[in-house]
Amino acid sequence: MSKTQITDVRIKKPLLSWKEFLGTYLLLSTLTAGQALIYNAYLPVGYVPWPYIFGISGYWVIVSLIFCLVTARQKYNAFDKPMRKLSEAAKQVAEGDFSVYLEPIHRADKQNYVDVMFEDFNKMVEELNSIETLKNDFISNVSHEIKTPLSVIHGYAMALQQDDIRPELRKEYTETIISSTNKLATLVVNILKLNKLENQEIIPVAEPYDLCRQLAECALYFEQTWEEKDIEFMVDIEDRAIIHAEESMLEIVWHNLFSNALKFTSPGGKITLKQTSDEDTITVMVSDTGCGMNEETMKHIFDKFFQGDPSHHGEGNGLGLALSLRVIELVGGVISVESKPQKGTTFTVKLKWESNI
Repeated sequence: MSKTQITDVRIKKPLLSWKEFLGTYLLLSTLTAGQALIYNAYLPVGYVPWPYIFGISGYWVIVSLIFCLVTARQKYNAFDKPMRKLSEAAKQVAEGDFSVYLEPIHRADKQNYVDVMFEDFNKMVEELNSIETLKNDFISNVSHEIKTPLSVIHGYAMALQQDDIRPELRKEYTETIISSTNKLATLVVNILKLNKLENQEIIPVAEPYDLCRQLAECALYFEQTWEEKDIEFMVDIEDRAIIHAEESMLEIVWHNLFSNALKFTSPGGKITLKQTSDEDTITVMVSDTGCGMNEETMKHIFDKFFQGDPSHHGEGNGLGLALSLRVIELVGGVISVESKPQKGTTFTVKLKWESNI
């Protein structure tokens, strides 16, 4: 039997028990009487010496014992022992320990279904550990993002309680409070949107519409911003490109891409919107001459709450590109980014379409 004793009180019966062993042994020992019955059918009992009968019976009793021991050992090594290891590991994971790892029983060239089951278990634990880490990071980031505007609101609200505050300062404090509440509301809305998208609570309702018209409208939405920053906004799109998708969802993508381009482009810079199409793909590119990103920043640009440039931390919450990525995935498209520090950034979105719509 295993040196590891059963410690889980829920287990009432082990896989390999002495009762089953003895039962099998007694059954096989009893079946040895079949040889005596065969002899009796052809020879009278008196013709068979008693020492021979006892010798044969003893031989089969020993054979039965050896057979039971061998099969019990095989059952223990091939099934009982691995299942005990798996049971103990599963219990640790259920208790929140995601550092569990099950060593394979055989070499890679001799793996059986138990080894494959261990391998899949290890992958599952690794994924659970990643999800747990993401959850903790998400809670930490949400707490931080909510705490910042709340602190601002609290501070300026306390300042407004002063009786001798000047009217211009009162207006400035009020505008700051309104700005912080808007940022907080945007954060909550984006979190809810992202949660619904990731849980597939939002089911895209695809309908044909003109993507070029949508791109132009989204660009014009930011007209005042690019004029205030004296940014040259270049547009190179087709007259018409009909796409089969949910218009409101893709609007999230274009708004985020334009907003980021304007945010990271210095006054006097340039933003380019280019759209092309071929037989089955529509490509939209949004380029800017902003601060750009290094390789490490680009690896995390679509992570929730990630903001590569700390100087613009107060202008967003790091959820826009995470939302955009999820939307593009839901509509069956692809989004990629190319960037170099101080050279600018280009986001490229590729969407499938049917030219005969």
